[in-house]
Amino acid sequence: MADKLIKVVTCLGFADAHEDDPLFEEAFGVGKALAEAGYTVANGGGPGVMRATTLGAKSAGGHVIGVTFYPKDVSIFEGRDINNPIDEEIKGANYLERTLKLLEVGQAYVFFRGGTGTISEFGMAWGLARLYFGHHKPLILYGKFWENIMAAYLANMRMRPEEFQVYRVVTSPDEVIKSLELFELMLQHKHQAFNPAEKPFEL
Repeated sequence: MADKLIKVVTCLGFADAHEDDPLFEEAFGVGKALAEAGYTVANGGGPGVMRATTLGAKSAGGHVIGVTFYPKDVSIFEGRDINNPIDEEIKGANYLERTLKLLEVGQAYVFFRGGTGTISEFGMAWGLARLYFGHHKPLILYGKFWENIMAAYLANMRMRPEEFQVYRVVTSPDEVIKSLELFELMLQHKHQAFNPAEKPFEL
């Protein structure tokens, strides 16, 4: 994938998803599909969706990057999961640095169902995609429920047209891969039109 713009896909979602949770199974399937398609998976190195995407990727012989944070004063943060067998670890000094590094490492994102942490990561990724529209990092929103969330933003917030062009809602691992391939074609086309001095995928 040396000629690809999208090489690493960051997966984000609920840290408290257990192995018998359908969400865990969905994330495992996506991690496996990403690895089979030649992508490197990145996640926060923790439990839940993070561990599921790692296990899925590893089941297909994939490589996984974990962006971690070891808190000293945050009692309810899930932290590093020793049962998440990442291949490469990047340690952040604090929660904000960890979030930024998660967004920096990947050239595309898959967002699963999650809580406030996932919401904050999604908001930052979406905002950056709008700021860098044209050579942005695309978002893949996993689950049909996202359609209601995005419709609520459209109906109640002051949104710009391009903000609804940087993501796709999908419901299967196969659709994740197809969306990445579509985004790759779009980004390759737009990248060729940019000044070579511009750096794509900057945060």
